[in-house]
Amino acid sequence: MATRTDTRAPAPQASDSHDLIRVHGARVNNLKDVSVEIPKRRLTVFTGVSGSGKSSLVFSTIAAESQRMINETYSAFVQGFMPTLARPEVDVLEGLTTAIIVDQQRLGADPRSTVGTVTDANAMLRILFSRLGEPHIGPPGAYAFNVPSVRASGAITVERGNKKTVKATFDRTGGMCPRCEGRGTVSDIDLTQLYDDSKSLSEGAFTIPGWNSDSQWTVQVYAQSGFVDPDKPIRRYTRKELQDFLYGEPVKVKVNGVNLTYEGLIPKIQKSFLSKDKEAMQPHIRAFVERAVTFTTCPECEGTRLSEGARSSKIDRVSIADACAMQISDLAAWVRGLDEPSVAPLLTALGGTLDSFVEIGLGYLSLDRPSGTLSGGEAQRVKMIRHLGSSLTDVTYVFDEPTIGLHPHDIQRMNGLLLRLRDKGNTVLVVEHKPETIVIADHIVDLGPGAGTAGGTVCFEGTVEGLRAGDTVTGRHFDDRAAVKKTVREPTGVLEIRGAHTHNLRDVDVDVPLGVLTVVTGVAGSGKSSLVHGSIPPGENVVSVDQGAIRGSRRSNPATYTGLLDPIRKAFAKANDVKPALFSANSEGACPGCNGAGVVYSDLAMMAGVASTCDECEGKRFQPAVLEYRFAGRDISEVLAMSVTEAEEFFGTGEGRVPAAHRVLGRLSDVGLGYLSLGQPLTTLSGGERQRLKLATHMAEKGGVYVLDEPTAGLHLADVQQLLGLLDRIVDSGTSVVVVEHHQAVMAHADWIIDLGPGAGHDGGRIVFEGTPADLVAGRATLTGEHLAAYVGA
Repeated sequence: MATRTDTRAPAPQASDSHDLIRVHGARVNNLKDVSVEIPKRRLTVFTGVSGSGKSSLVFSTIAAESQRMINETYSAFVQGFMPTLARPEVDVLEGLTTAIIVDQQRLGADPRSTVGTVTDANAMLRILFSRLGEPHIGPPGAYAFNVPSVRASGAITVERGNKKTVKATFDRTGGMCPRCEGRGTVSDIDLTQLYDDSKSLSEGAFTIPGWNSDSQWTVQVYAQSGFVDPDKPIRRYTRKELQDFLYGEPVKVKVNGVNLTYEGLIPKIQKSFLSKDKEAMQPHIRAFVERAVTFTTCPECEGTRLSEGARSSKIDRVSIADACAMQISDLAAWVRGLDEPSVAPLLTALGGTLDSFVEIGLGYLSLDRPSGTLSGGEAQRVKMIRHLGSSLTDVTYVFDEPTIGLHPHDIQRMNGLLLRLRDKGNTVLVVEHKPETIVIADHIVDLGPGAGTAGGTVCFEGTVEGLRAGDTVTGRHFDDRAAVKKTVREPTGVLEIRGAHTHNLRDVDVDVPLGVLTVVTGVAGSGKSSLVHGSIPPGENVVSVDQGAIRGSRRSNPATYTGLLDPIRKAFAKANDVKPALFSANSEGACPGCNGAGVVYSDLAMMAGVASTCDECEGKRFQPAVLEYRFAGRDISEVLAMSVTEAEEFFGTGEGRVPAAHRVLGRLSDVGLGYLSLGQPLTTLSGGERQRLKLATHMAEKGGVYVLDEPTAGLHLADVQQLLGLLDRIVDSGTSVVVVEHHQAVMAHADWIIDLGPGAGHDGGRIVFEGTPADLVAGRATLTGEHLAAYVGA
C-alpha cells in the first residue's frame, strides 16, 4: 500500500465552493421577491405564522424546481408518462440537489390499501411465504389479497406467419378472498333507507338523495321498465317483481322513446355510491350512505382479506394473515427468529424495514391496518421509513411539520432522526412551528410578518439565539408558556363510554364531562382517536372535525366551500332582477373564453403546460355582461377579490348588508382567516388554513359536542392563543368541546384531561389519568404529566 509523503493541505477545489442553495427573486403564491441563502449539509427550519409563505418557498419553489430538473434528464418519451411541472416563478435557483419530499398528503383511502402495501413490507412477506410456507400454494401472488384467482380455457389465434388457432388454458392463483374481494368487509344495505314500501313508484317511494323528482331519468327507468307496476305499493310486489326490482340484470329498455339501461336497485346503489371514496362525497350523500349501508367483517375470511388457500400455508404455525395482524414490533422479533439461509437476504431486508417502523415510533401499527385510517403525522412517518436506512448522501430532504401528531415524548425521537439524516451529509429542510424542533436547527428562516398578502417576506435569517433576540412574531412568542388554569369550569353532565374496544382499547369505561373543554391526550398510538372517533355513542349530537384533507379543484375557493357564495349570489340577483346562476363562474356567468377558470391552459405534451391570463375577462372569470351588474357599488369579481375582514365590514352594514353572508364571514374571522381573499383557490391554502376553514364550516352545525382532532396542527405559536380564545367562546356558548391534542398550551388550558397510555399499541389502550391539568402536573405519574410539568415550569 503506497504511503503519502506530501503533508501539505490539498489546494481548494472549485467544487468545494458550492455549499449554499441560493434562491433569488421567488414570487410563488404570496412570496414577494424573496431571496435567501440556505447552507447545505445543515438542518434548516422554516418558520412563521400559518399562511406566511413557508410551503410556497420550500415545497413550491425549491423542491418543485429540483423535481422538475430531475424529470428533464429523462427522454421525451419517458417524460410523456410523468406529471408535467412548470418552472416556479423565481429569478435564480442555484446549488440545488436531488430533493426527497416527505409531505403530509394522506395516503390513499382505497379500501385495499394497507400499511403493508404502501411500504413494500407485504411484498417481501409474500415472497417469504411463497418460499417457506407449508403447504406450498404458489408464487407470491397467491398470498396477495389484491390478486384474484383466474382460470380460463379456449381457442386463441396466433397471428405470426400463417395464422394458427391453438387451444390454450390459463390459470393464475391469487390470494384474494372471493366473497369480499380483498376488502375484509362486506356491505349490507338497509332497504328501509332506500324506499318507503307503503308507497308506489309513481307516489315517490324512493328516499335516496336526488331520486325524488318524477322527471329524474333514474326514477323513470324503474317506473317505465315494464318489470314492475308503477302504481302498486312496493310491499305488494310479487316475488318475481321484487327480485327484478332489487337484483335485476342490466337490460336495455325504452323510456319516453330513449334507450336506457335498467338495472336492479341494489347493484345500482353499489355502483353509484359504494364504489366511491366516502370522504369525497358531499355531506348529505355521505350521511345517506352511513345510514343505509352497514359494513360487517367478511364471514368467509374473518376480515383477513385472504383466500382459504393463502391462510392455510404457514411458517412455524404462523400464516401470512397472522403475520400481518401482529403488532409490527412483535413481527420484527418473529422475523429475526427465522433461521433460513436460503432466504437470508430477504429476511435481512424485511427485518430492516420492520425495525425502521419501530425506530420511527410506529411499532404499534400492524401491516393490515388500512392506510386511510392513519393520521397525518402517522402517514408522514410511514413515508419516512424507506429513507431511514438509505445510503444516499448529499440529498435534500424536505419535511412538512414532521412533529404533527406527536406527543412531546415522541418529538425527541423525531429530532434524533432529523439530525441523523443531516449527519450523513444531507441537507434537511423542515417547515415547523414547535419550539422543541426549531431549537435543534443549525439555521432558521423566519417568514412573515403576517399571513396571506401581509406575509411573503423574510423577517429573519440566522441562529436560534438570534431568533430569540430578534423582534419577529416567532421570536417574541418563542418562549411563550401557557400557565395551568387556576379555576376550571364545572361539568353540566357526562357522556358515558362503556366497554370501548376499538383497535387497541381494552374495554375502556370513561365519563367525558359535558359543558367544559376536555383534552384527550397520550403518546402516539395510545388509542386517543379510537376512543374519541370510534367509541362515542352515535346520536349524541356530535360534530366531528378531523384532519381529513379538503377536496377541491382550483375552481373551489373559501366562498364556494363554506356556502358563502349562495347568499351573495342571491343578493346580486335580487338587486339586479336576474338569475343567481349568472354570478357563478362555474355556471351561466362563466367567461366563454376560459370557462370561468380565469386562465387559459396550453397543454404542451411532455413540456410544462403554460397558463396565461384570459384576454376576454382579464382573469376576472366572468362574462363582461355579468360584471355590469352591481350590488352596493361592487361587481361580483370585486367582491371575490375582497379579504374576509373587508367583506365582513361590507356585508355587515349599509346597503351591502347580507346577514347570512355576514354570519359565515364572522366564523372565518373567528378561526383567524381574516386575511384570506374570498376567491383564492383552495389548492393554494396551507394545511393549517384548510383545517381552520373546515372548522369554520362545521361551526355552523348545531351540535351539542364538538370533537376536534389536533386543531393546533399547522398553527404558529402566536395563533395558538387565538385558537384557545375561540375554544373558550364555543364552550361558554353552551357547547361541549372534546379535543384530541398534544400541544401543552391546550392541555394547560383544559378544564379536564383524559390521558391514555402508558405506551402505544398493545402497551396502551388504557386510561392512565383523569382529572384537572393542575392534578396531572402535581402527580407527574404519567409521561404527559412529566412533560406538562416541565413545560409550565412546575
